[in-house]
Amino acid sequence: MTDTRRRVKVYTLNEDRQWDDRGTGHVSSGYVERLKGMSLLVRAESDGSLLLESKINPNTAYQKQQVQGKDPSVDITQDLVDESEEERFDDMSSPGLELPSCELSRLEEIAELVASSLPSPLRREKLALALENEGYIKKLLELFHVCEDLENIEGLHHLYEIIKGIFLLNRTALFEVMFSEECIMDVIGCLEYDPALSQPRKHREFLTKTAKFKEVIPISDPELKQKIHQTYRVQYIQDMVLPTPSVFEENMLSTLHSFIFFNKVEIVGMLQEDEKFLTDLFAQLTDEATDEEKRQELVNFLKEFCAFSQTLQPQNRDAFFKTLSNMGILPALEVILGMDDTQVRSAATDIFSYLVEYNPSMVREFVMQEAQQNDDDILLINLIIEHMICDTDPELGGAVQLMGLLRTLVDPENMLATANKTEKTEFLGFFYKHCMHVLTAPLLANTTEDKPSKDDFQTAQLLALVLELLTFCVEHHTYHIKNYIINKDILRRVLVLMASKHAFLALCALRFKRKIIGLKDEFYNRYIMKSFLFEPVVKAFLNNGSRYNLMNSAIIEMFEFIRVEDIKSLTAHVIENYWKALEDVDYVQTFKGLKLRFEQQRERQDNPKLDSMRSILRNHRYRRDARTLEDEEEMWFNTDEDDMEDGEAVVSPSDKTKNDDDIMDPISKFMERKKLKESEEKEVLLKTNLSGRQSPSFKLSLSSGTKTNLTSQSSTTNLPGSPGSPGSPGSPGSPGSVPKNTSQTAAITTKGGLVGLVDYPDDDEDDDEDEDKEDTLPLSKKAKFDS
Repeated sequence: MTDTRRRVKVYTLNEDRQWDDRGTGHVSSGYVERLKGMSLLVRAESDGSLLLESKINPNTAYQKQQVQGKDPSVDITQDLVDESEEERFDDMSSPGLELPSCELSRLEEIAELVASSLPSPLRREKLALALENEGYIKKLLELFHVCEDLENIEGLHHLYEIIKGIFLLNRTALFEVMFSEECIMDVIGCLEYDPALSQPRKHREFLTKTAKFKEVIPISDPELKQKIHQTYRVQYIQDMVLPTPSVFEENMLSTLHSFIFFNKVEIVGMLQEDEKFLTDLFAQLTDEATDEEKRQELVNFLKEFCAFSQTLQPQNRDAFFKTLSNMGILPALEVILGMDDTQVRSAATDIFSYLVEYNPSMVREFVMQEAQQNDDDILLINLIIEHMICDTDPELGGAVQLMGLLRTLVDPENMLATANKTEKTEFLGFFYKHCMHVLTAPLLANTTEDKPSKDDFQTAQLLALVLELLTFCVEHHTYHIKNYIINKDILRRVLVLMASKHAFLALCALRFKRKIIGLKDEFYNRYIMKSFLFEPVVKAFLNNGSRYNLMNSAIIEMFEFIRVEDIKSLTAHVIENYWKALEDVDYVQTFKGLKLRFEQQRERQDNPKLDSMRSILRNHRYRRDARTLEDEEEMWFNTDEDDMEDGEAVVSPSDKTKNDDDIMDPISKFMERKKLKESEEKEVLLKTNLSGRQSPSFKLSLSSGTKTNLTSQSSTTNLPGSPGSPGSPGSPGSPGSVPKNTSQTAAITTKGGLVGLVDYPDDDEDDDEDEDKEDTLPLSKKAKFDS
């Protein structure tokens, strides 16, 4: 029977089903012959009398600080508790904890005492004080040497538990003793003998033989050198030696984290104050005579130095980076980034990221001053862009990091504005003049033809990064990016990437255009219409066929935005130039909604009196809610013809004096044209008997300044009108087929289940509506459609 020194209270259940307190004692376990099994035994701490003898029942849950049930034979249960308030008061007034003498034979008792003290804050406090006052840790470490010499494995296992428990006491004063130069290696030695492992670890061997301390610049201060050694070893104990703390132990190591943190702060401060050290460091970094291996060590040291600085308080970090700036860290980085060694460049990139994240304005100021003295090719920011473009990593890990840094540098949100100057204006003017051409070079080089000249995965990834940065500029910069896009015809070159075999790149190009359209800027809109820049998008939409994918949804969303926001110029441009290609798309109402918008615009232009009629109807409505103008217009134009002819439109009494003929005349004309168009469509539908065939290939010839063909080959067979599947554009017999007397004659030839649409010269049989549409375009830009 072993006394575990665990204090408990014992309660008995009386006849009234109430718990009676039987007293406090120490619980242990042991085999009891009378009960024929292992039993819980509680002896009173006052006189050692037996308070409880209960056979352990496998079906009973025994849990600390919980009343858990009872032994049916004795109606007694036990509750493992910490000290009561009364006992806690007694403990506070009682003298400190008395430790057993530090002897080999009492190591087990010491280990049990440490383990039993950890759950109670008061007992932890007393144990820590006792360990401090008696110099107990050094005595334990002397026993460690004795145990190792005697190969006393059991004693070494006890010492492991003791030292681990001392760590969990979370006391800085104890850590100061344990991490001193004379004790730290013995502490690590104790932690090698984990009872859970069959063989001890070899941490001391690693620290003394494998791990080597390199002084890239000689450190003359012995205190600084000792602090660096200590920090490395304590960090090693935390990361490698101590077992992973449980959920309950995590907070018990907070002082260990703090010890490492403050050590790093001290090291940074001491190095920062040593001006000779930093001067030598930067001098050797930029010296061409420094060999590659030495330079790599210097850069790695500087990188670790900057990483340590992240532990500093804001004001100390300010002083740290100001010191580095005064020492010339940015010119030094410029030299390092121009070298061929990829490892050195990678470390220099990490250092640069620390500087940009901390103070982007400092970097901006440096590169603008530099531009006054050097050519564009050797500017620091252009070196960063070139490294992004030339990243050899197949996954472009470095390029992604550099793109993030560039994005931070061109972000107006972190730019300063003072009374004398505006950083945003100055830096963006500099960036677009000296750097933007370097950033867009790979994009312009790859889009000289109608499709990307290089379409491998790595090139596509790089162009996607460039497009992401350009999209960010469109969103956050104003006239700078607008002038650049329009003057350099950037959007047309970007839309070449819509033909890429990589869907993510095509979507990046589409996202770029969508961001431009989202600004609703008429300068951009006129540029898009003048260059017919919806053509690549429509072509990609048709080539996508009936597939319901991200490309399909993104293109439809862009046109839906134009419809919902009622961007009149783009609506007219899309309908006048691309309606024939899009009219058969009926699985969404987007394109028909655009057509309706267009017709409404035409009606308003042709008949200004419609606006007055619309205002009359709006004034008459009794309920004014959040319905949009679009809903009101659709309600008006969808009014039954018979109601219109009967003159049953309701007007307010104040408007009854208006001339009914003046009001109804433009509406009657509109309805007559609508009926004429419907009758023509019905006539074509009766004559066309191609329904049920395989979806034909669609060929659309755009006759404009640049003779461009849009083709779409549907790869799947869809019956017209099949639910949930996009209809194949140009399906014969579908609603909206071309009327018989259109401006062009379409000859339909059938071969192998495919229908080809071939253009012939214009006839003289143009109807009035088509003449009106064509008159709105310049002769050189007229688009001729066949369906």
